[in-house]
Amino acid sequence: MSVSVRIPTILRTYTGGQAEVPAEGATVAEVIADLERHHTGISARVLDDDGKLRRFVNLYVNDDDIRFEQGLDTATPDGTGISIIPAVAGGC
Repeated sequence: MSVSVRIPTILRTYTGGQAEVPAEGATVAEVIADLERHHTGISARVLDDDGKLRRFVNLYVNDDDIRFEQGLDTATPDGTGISIIPAVAGGC
């Protein structure tokens, strides 16, 4: 399945500065593997050493947080939009 992945500014060094890149895969895990094939190093910033989504990274398939879906097994139908969003912390 062909999807579009929105890349946060902090990860654009891996995509040659591109804010959005195409990727292939029927699940989020497959899409991340395809991103890694074309943009080496990006998966290490999204996944931890155990292959799980890093806790400070949020990943959305369309408007749905994959943590509340099937995680990395969340389906990515053709034309899906995926957003990688680093968590923001702070306060007063």
